[in-house]
Amino acid sequence: MKLRIMSAAIAASCLTLLLVAAWLTPSPKGFGTHEQLQLRSGHGLTACTWVALTGKPCPTCGMTTAFAHAADGDFVQSFMAQPMGCVLALGVAIVFWGALERAATGTAMGAVVSQAMGMKVVWLGLAALAAAWAYKWIFWPLS
Repeated sequence: MKLRIMSAAIAASCLTLLLVAAWLTPSPKGFGTHEQLQLRSGHGLTACTWVALTGKPCPTCGMTTAFAHAADGDFVQSFMAQPMGCVLALGVAIVFWGALERAATGTAMGAVVSQAMGMKVVWLGLAALAAAWAYKWIFWPLS
């Protein structure tokens, strides 16, 4: 029962992330979509400090834009905004369905997948993030 409740919480978290991404309008610049998110003060989030200081993209630059495009079903634009963001958005959608399935039925299909995910996947993910960051540097519009 505890695993089903945890799975429901994970599914709800993933769904919330995807719904927020669907609500956002992707920035045509390929970054900066996060600035639409409102703080309690009523102001939007600020522009990336890394970009302000260096003039170059941070490692996660374009992630919110990629999620927003992916939530709209535009995977080409999602990938172009931030390749790793596109992959992560798809991953969040997969985790949502897996967690929802486990919460609803109690089956352990998700456990089999999570057991297959070891340190190789972590290192592969970090390498993919580095490659996506290099991509953003190459195609950075403010250069």
